[in-house]
Amino acid sequence: MLGRIKINEGPGPKQVLTRESIRDGYVQRMAAHQARGGNPLTEEQLHKSRRDLLNQLGAGADVWVFGYGSLMWNPAFHFDESRIGKVFGFHRRFCLWSTLGRGSPENPGLMLGLEWGGCCRGMVLRIHPDAVESETDILWRREMVRGAYLPRWVRVHTSQGVVRAITFTINHSHDSYAGVQPEDRVVECIATASGRLGGCVDYLVNTVGRMRQLGIEDRNMVKLLALVEERRKNVTAQGNA
Repeated sequence: MLGRIKINEGPGPKQVLTRESIRDGYVQRMAAHQARGGNPLTEEQLHKSRRDLLNQLGAGADVWVFGYGSLMWNPAFHFDESRIGKVFGFHRRFCLWSTLGRGSPENPGLMLGLEWGGCCRGMVLRIHPDAVESETDILWRREMVRGAYLPRWVRVHTSQGVVRAITFTINHSHDSYAGVQPEDRVVECIATASGRLGGCVDYLVNTVGRMRQLGIEDRNMVKLLALVEERRKNVTAQGNA
């Protein structure tokens, strides 16, 4: 199964990430032009990062992946099962600058990362043992292109029990780490920034929309979406005045 819902396309021609474009190296080529965040990881670095984590798991085992943002609505890898789950000790927050994919050097966008503290509900996806090599390769090329995340194993609590899963937490030492930004700046960035993968607002709309489909509550995300929509309405009203 390839989990993906219909996403908000937004205005203008945009590149939608697919397993084919990821395997073709689109993300790496895009990252090579990123204004902030350094060069993409080399093939050797990507391979080592992935193997270091997978080697902590026994051979022939399923691999679960915990998604809390776009992995919930466009994972781009094949999986056999999905569940709703909760991770303790981390929470989602817009804390990663994007100056190409969802923003520009002049108007950076913000992306989600997992920060320490609290808890986070999301979707956990199971990769069949026979597909672990190919699908985690796609996953790493999608998420670890510049090392802005730190992959780690977490315990995900689901209605069918606890599973051990890979997730991607924010790398605080990376140049693209945004830290804690004032709410009004977060709203402004998300409402106005756009890049090669589309508008930053589309990313937020798709994430909140998917959470609503799954019955996942996140009051901070819902509040943020309302503030962003209000900001965009005000801009439109001013433009029509």
